[in-house]
Amino acid sequence: MAVPGHQTASPSQAGFTGPILRKARAFYELTKPTIVLLILVTAYATLWIASDSPPSLWLSFTTVLGAALAAGSANAINCYYDRDIDQVMSRTRKRPVPAGQVTPREALVFGIVTGVLSVVLLSWLVHPLAAFWALAGNLFYVFVYTMWLKRSTPQNIVIGGAAGSVPPLIAWAAVHGTVAWPAVILFLIIFLWTPPHFWALALFRHEDYARAGVPMLPVVKGSHATKVQILVYTVLLAVVSLLLVPAGAAGWLYAVLAAAFGGYFIYLAWLTLKDPGDRAAKRLFGYSIIYLALVFAAAVIDRHLWIL
Repeated sequence: MAVPGHQTASPSQAGFTGPILRKARAFYELTKPTIVLLILVTAYATLWIASDSPPSLWLSFTTVLGAALAAGSANAINCYYDRDIDQVMSRTRKRPVPAGQVTPREALVFGIVTGVLSVVLLSWLVHPLAAFWALAGNLFYVFVYTMWLKRSTPQNIVIGGAAGSVPPLIAWAAVHGTVAWPAVILFLIIFLWTPPHFWALALFRHEDYARAGVPMLPVVKGSHATKVQILVYTVLLAVVSLLLVPAGAAGWLYAVLAAAFGGYFIYLAWLTLKDPGDRAAKRLFGYSIIYLALVFAAAVIDRHLWIL
């Protein structure tokens, strides 16, 4: 029964819009929206950390949109290039390209177009330096990580993590037209966070990576060596996160919160090292997802506590 005053779509309209919506959703999934969301959180938070007052809505919108387009572009091209191994891995075989929702050519064109749009938008509406960092991160992810490191070395995540660490550089350049030490420290926080985050995932997905021939650290060096590396990088991450204080970008409140968040991260990494199974690794991976948001939020709150 139709609702009074509500116009329902005709069968022909529904038949037309259904495939369009499914296609649009497939392109959306190509961007790996969960990863993009994390990038947007760090970029937007950096705008606040870099500013003495709340950043304007226009600057926030254009910077975050440009960063999102750049990240989505890199992820779409990654889906195009990795379609062979995505088909093999249970975690990725439902992605749009291996699932047949998007053709490889469509994925590649979509990735290139969104990448060009990100550079045009950021250089025109934000700042050329912001556009430079977005493009640099995009190219590094595609050519250095995806096409070279991912399939050739167990250190793929360590070096490739630099690509996903550029949002603070983009956002800082958007505010100041330059890059300062606090932006570099924020970059390093994401850079050092990447190995324990992805290696925790790889610990309980190592069979997937082995089947696909991807030399992730647990596949090449084994579980124990990976857990040791996770602990080492987690300790480095916790220490580096505190450098925002001497850099003048945060104060005592951030120091307390960052120390607590980092300390808990180290505790979970230690439990992972001692756990012969996967339970602790899954717990560590779950916490790592929210850790970055917690640290960046702490820096924002500390910086703009006077607003509250």
